[in-house]
Amino acid sequence: MSELQGTFQTDRLLLRPFNPQDAVEVQQLAGEYEVARTTLSLPHPYPDGAAESWIAFRTDAARHGHGYTFAITALAENQLMGCVSLNLTSEHKRAEIGYWLGSRYWGNGYATEAAGRIVRFGFEELHLNRIVGAAMTKNPASSAVLRKIGMHYEGCFKQHIRKWNVYEDVDYYGLTSADFLTL
Repeated sequence: MSELQGTFQTDRLLLRPFNPQDAVEVQQLAGEYEVARTTLSLPHPYPDGAAESWIAFRTDAARHGHGYTFAITALAENQLMGCVSLNLTSEHKRAEIGYWLGSRYWGNGYATEAAGRIVRFGFEELHLNRIVGAAMTKNPASSAVLRKIGMHYEGCFKQHIRKWNVYEDVDYYGLTSADFLTL
């Protein structure tokens, strides 16, 4: 595993690599209809075996420096709550941030806390030049997370993705390393 794939602690969270034992909880949390409906890649229902494959794939991506995915866990209870990741385009020193939380953890600032820490990792340790984030327009809470961590709205891509046979608009946000230094 890459030496950069460590763990990070915030005030309330521990962000750590996923392990195979997380698969049952990943399937349960990510497979919630409310979670899956506003993410591009999460299926519903979440198939048996898919979480194990996803964890292995993300572990391999980190090993090869293509992306870093962290389990968002409650520090006090060591409870898995969701995921935050950076998917890298190394040639351009750019990454896209992504995240999801089980619905019972929504509205508590956990996504903002996790995303903010991973953005810091991207700029300070990976030495990225730019991080982008995207949110379906029907998910204003996700857009709020991106704004709260300092990202700037860059535009709306109309009918940019197809989720469950419906074309969805996507809002894009971005942050450069120079902008990050002024936060």
